[in-house]
Amino acid sequence: MKTIYTIGFTKKSAETFFELLRSSGARHLVDVRLHNNSQLAAFTKRDDLRYFLDRLLGMQYHEAPLFAPDEAILAEYRATKDWSRYETAYLRLIGERQAEDSIAPHILEEGAVLLCSEAEPSHCHRRLAAEYLVQHLDSLAEVKHL
Repeated sequence: MKTIYTIGFTKKSAETFFELLRSSGARHLVDVRLHNNSQLAAFTKRDDLRYFLDRLLGMQYHEAPLFAPDEAILAEYRATKDWSRYETAYLRLIGERQAEDSIAPHILEEGAVLLCSEAEPSHCHRRLAAEYLVQHLDSLAEVKHL
């Protein structure tokens, strides 16, 4: 059975983060963050992460901006803390974008990890994105959070 992994970098050391990625056996990291070049991204800043993944794990880095939420959805969630509303708006957005078409089939076949910042997947769009991919591309796949 194929697995789509997810990971957040917040509250993880670089050692823990990269060892979790290594243990997944995935060949691709798919960055679904809206802001992947911020100083707050620490060791997961886009260009640094691309280098670390290649050198440490032989893993390929891919940006997937169509899976990132937009500023309006994030602003509303920050103001209301209404997760159900956020979830509905986010899923509508990626559906309208047909975000699933932006992921090459071989990426999921060879193993993919969706990256975002949140420590836990319960209130993070990476979980929603992974579940969306299962629903739209491979109903036999499972989602596993690292």
